[in-house]
Amino acid sequence: MVIREANLADASAIAKVHVDGWRTTYSNLMPAKFLADLSYKERETKWVKILSNIAQDNFTYIAEDEIGQIVGFASGGKERTGDRLYQGELYAIYILEKYQRQGLGHRLVSSVATRLLQSDISSMLVWVLADNPAVDFYQSLGGQQVNEKQIEIGTVQLVEVAYGWTDTRKGII
Repeated sequence: MVIREANLADASAIAKVHVDGWRTTYSNLMPAKFLADLSYKERETKWVKILSNIAQDNFTYIAEDEIGQIVGFASGGKERTGDRLYQGELYAIYILEKYQRQGLGHRLVSSVATRLLQSDISSMLVWVLADNPAVDFYQSLGGQQVNEKQIEIGTVQLVEVAYGWTDTRKGII
């Protein structure tokens, strides 16, 4: 598997991983109709915008299989709410179900953390649904639960928790 920085040409494949990731990860957390209505085209439009505006403080890495198919991605950058302790943020990470539990998640998160370190940012957080099985993954990387909030996705009220690393050099890399 190859991990590399994403570019604009990757938008469509990232969108597919993103939508498919939501459908498998959140199948027990969100209404089936909401997940079925997710649009590859709408998500691609969002990724074109994101990848067109890549800056030093906003980046995306992808995981490609041996034939060059994008099977996962992670995006990150500066923390978006002004948190004083956590200056970096893992915005999203999704890996196709078939490729999970093979070390790609760790490699993608490490890529984001390393990129943040290049900008002198060694603290990071990630927001994740409390009932998402991935909470174990973040804990295994040394993340500590540091915050919690109520959110609404579609018509469903959910709890989102933040996992943080005060020094990513001690937990992820």
